[in-house]
Amino acid sequence: MTAGIESYAPIGDGRTVALIGLDGSVDWLPLPDLTSTPVFARLLDRETGGCLELAPTDEFETTRRYVPDTNVLETTFTTARGSVRVTDAMVSGVAGRMPWAELARRIDGLEGTVPMAWRIHPGTSLRTASPWIERTQHGDVIRSGKTALVVVGFEHGPEAPDPDGTSGPRLTGSFTASKGSRHLIALAATHDEPLHLPDPRNVDVGIDRTIDNWRHWSEVFSYEGPWEERIQRSALALKLLIFSPTGAIAAAATTSLPENPEGGKNWDYRYAWVRDLAYTAHALVRFGLREETHAALSWMLRTIREHGPELHVMYTLGGELVPDAQDYPVPGWGGVGPVVTGNPAREQLQLGVYGDLMAICRTYVDAGNVLDIGTGRMLAGVADRTCDLWRNPDSGMWELPEERHYTSSKMGCWKALDDAVALAESGAIPGSAERWKAERERIRLWIDENCWSEAKSAYAFYAGSDELDASVLLHAPTGFDRGERMSSTIDALTDELGAGPLLYRYSGVSAEEKTFVACAFWRAEALACVGRHDEALDLVDQLVALANDVGIYAEMIDADDGTAWGNTPQALSHLAFIATVLTIRDVVPEEALRGR
Repeated sequence: MTAGIESYAPIGDGRTVALIGLDGSVDWLPLPDLTSTPVFARLLDRETGGCLELAPTDEFETTRRYVPDTNVLETTFTTARGSVRVTDAMVSGVAGRMPWAELARRIDGLEGTVPMAWRIHPGTSLRTASPWIERTQHGDVIRSGKTALVVVGFEHGPEAPDPDGTSGPRLTGSFTASKGSRHLIALAATHDEPLHLPDPRNVDVGIDRTIDNWRHWSEVFSYEGPWEERIQRSALALKLLIFSPTGAIAAAATTSLPENPEGGKNWDYRYAWVRDLAYTAHALVRFGLREETHAALSWMLRTIREHGPELHVMYTLGGELVPDAQDYPVPGWGGVGPVVTGNPAREQLQLGVYGDLMAICRTYVDAGNVLDIGTGRMLAGVADRTCDLWRNPDSGMWELPEERHYTSSKMGCWKALDDAVALAESGAIPGSAERWKAERERIRLWIDENCWSEAKSAYAFYAGSDELDASVLLHAPTGFDRGERMSSTIDALTDELGAGPLLYRYSGVSAEEKTFVACAFWRAEALACVGRHDEALDLVDQLVALANDVGIYAEMIDADDGTAWGNTPQALSHLAFIATVLTIRDVVPEEALRGR
């Protein structure tokens, strides 16, 4: 049986992310970049996907945590004969990210004796490559297409390689850990370039350096308030999704993890959505993380200009347009396919993206920064374009095939013009603020007249409908509505889409997928905005408990059994948690927050 998605914990180095299961197996690792076809992908292909296994040979129980203030994972295996601690890190260099990928696994004996075994089994890169082992003067090198990998270590008991295994080549080894012992296994990889063979003793030192580097980053992180440790964990999870070569922010670290057991809704989230970047910038500014904020914003603006004048929903982490979707002949997670790269929503019209872009820039300016002249002109053009386009139907935030007048899209256009007016009045951008003000009020009037369901006493999913959509909750914090109508909408959404503390995305979707984590946090944030503070606090307490054992959220949660579904770690889930808590800290009286 495939382990649940919630069983995986991510580590990363600013270029790629590895997922490590409770059983100690690395079942996901794209190389060299997060968007590369993964050399290790047992997550999606049990037979030929590839993995890096490390575990006791006896039966064991597992506990784990991140080293405090880091993205370095500690897993403790306990057997009848003893216990060991495995420390997993994507190693960073003296001056930042390594020029090659280096995944290090340190094994420290704690009690008794524990026989351990490891196996490096390179995969077929979603059945697009056939790996092999090359004997070189400096040792065995695994090659898969243009990717080269080497395994080094000390006291790790390597055995003769098996280049002709029935399911592909592999490297194996075994050893016995005892109290006070230390063993190390490390994988180094390059792509279409020479391969550096690291000294394993330097790798061991590098694990400690990586811990220090993460702790230094966490010292800059400036948040004090309710759910402090969990907020920091979410910020660290987001940091894993920031692609350091460009500053882009991936929506998730994986592709094709299903949203329901029937399959079909399997998407590639290893791209940068303008929407997610807007929410991330808002959080990073509040945390004082200036470098990440500036890098992400600058990357996004350059990319939009290069591929303009029209805005796209998403871009690759390298700043290109997202490729067409491509299917691969592998079974998928738990046999639930399809497995895909690319994303078919890339060409959709989503009007909300105009509000997202404007929000990023207003956040940046409000934090005391200055826009360049080219950006100011571009944003003025975006505001004018919003005035021209807001009356059109679109695919909505949920990237649906049916183009309609989605309420949250109209609210996003209202937000775009509201921010444009504020930017123009502060002198940050040129343009006709009077036109934007007038059109902003027309949008509000249109929503009031066309997007309110009397039958549900709620903002509707789309104009003229009595169906509901949780994304309208985003427009309590934007300021569109913090009054009785939004409060009534929260109650209607809870009645129709709620599942305990969790929430489905929109009417009817519960037959197709699990609850959407971000929506549940949006409900809590909206509750805080309309003054229902106790309900907001109680809801966040319940949602915090639904993260996995190391504080990670995937895209969705099964309301019946708490299992995770969809891609992981999911930026939007963590962003929704962070945004909710920041709003609560701003609007809820301090005495109500004590003890959280």
